[in-house]
Amino acid sequence: MTTALKPLRIGAIAVDFPVVLAALAGYTDLPYRLICRSCSAPYTATEAMLDKQVLLEGKLRKRLIRLDPADHPVAGQIMGNDPGTMARAAAALRGMGFDVVDLNFACPVRKVISRNRGGALMKDPRRALDIVRAVLEAVPDRPVTIKLRRAFLEADEKRGTFWTIARGAFEAGAAAICVHGRSVEQKYRGRADWEFLAEVKREFPGQTIIGSGDVHAPADALRMLEGTGVDGVAAARGAVGNPWFFSQARDLAAGRQIHQPGLGEQRELILRHFRLASEAYDPRRGLKILRHFSLQYAKMHPRRTDLRNALVAVRTEEQWRAVIDDFYGVGPN
Repeated sequence: MTTALKPLRIGAIAVDFPVVLAALAGYTDLPYRLICRSCSAPYTATEAMLDKQVLLEGKLRKRLIRLDPADHPVAGQIMGNDPGTMARAAAALRGMGFDVVDLNFACPVRKVISRNRGGALMKDPRRALDIVRAVLEAVPDRPVTIKLRRAFLEADEKRGTFWTIARGAFEAGAAAICVHGRSVEQKYRGRADWEFLAEVKREFPGQTIIGSGDVHAPADALRMLEGTGVDGVAAARGAVGNPWFFSQARDLAAGRQIHQPGLGEQRELILRHFRLASEAYDPRRGLKILRHFSLQYAKMHPRRTDLRNALVAVRTEEQWRAVIDDFYGVGPN
C-alpha cells in the first residue's frame, strides 16, 4: 500500500521526504550524518552545541562543527540562555554555511537544566522568546527552528509555557517547531504523547510542525505522520545503529518491501563509518567512536548479545576489526 507523503518545508527549504535525522548528542556528528545520508536521510542536524562553544576557536569547535557538501540541507543546533550570545552563535553558524539554525529548548539532561539551558527554557518563556527574536534578527536569511517539549513539569496539564513559546516563536518568524511528546521532567520515561502533537498541529495548521518521541521504527514514523497530522518526523534513537531507517521509511511509504541489509552490507557500512570518523578526527578517536557505535549496530545482528560481549572487551583497532570480521564475515574493506 502506497502512502502519499508531502515534502517537508522549513522556511524556503524543501525537504523531499518528511522523515529526518534528529539532533542527538554523542551521535549526530558529521561521520554519522554522512552515513545516514548514504541511506537516504533527506535532512540532518548536528549534535547540540553550546553557544559559547560555537564562538570559541579551538579543538572542541573543530570537532563539533564540521560540514560536507554531501550533508545539505543541515541544521546547526545550539543551546544557551543569553539572547546576545545565542544570536552571535547563530550568525557564526550562518557564516560557516549551515542551512538552518535550530534552538534547543528541550534537552532534559540535569547538568543542562541546572545551568538554565535546554529544557530549562520551557519554564522561562520570556527569556526563550527573547532568544528567538535575537536569533531571528541575527540570521534574517536563514530559517530558524525551535525544539520544544510539551511542558517542563509532567503535572502541567495546561502546558501554558509551551503555548506561549510556540505561539510567540511563530509570530516572531520561526520557520518550524519540533515537538517532543514528553515533558522535560519525564525525560525519556513512559510514552510520548502523540495526541498532544495532533493538538499542536490543529492549533497551528498553517505552520510547520515536526513530531518527535517513540519513533523506534520506520513504521512508527509513518504512523505519527498519519495519526497526528504533523508535517515531519524527527527520528532519534530509532535511527541510531540503523541508518537504513530512512530508506526503509521510504520503502514503506512507496509500498515496497523494506530493505533489510545483510551482514555483508552491515559490515561494509560499519567499516566506512570507521574510515569517515578516522578522517574527520584521527584513527584513535575513530576507534573510540566506532566501539561506541558498534554496540548500537549490534542491535541488528542475529547474535547481538554475543557481539556486544565481544565488543566490550575490545581495546585496540586490531581487536575491533577481528570482532567485526568474526561476526560479520571477512570481505573487501
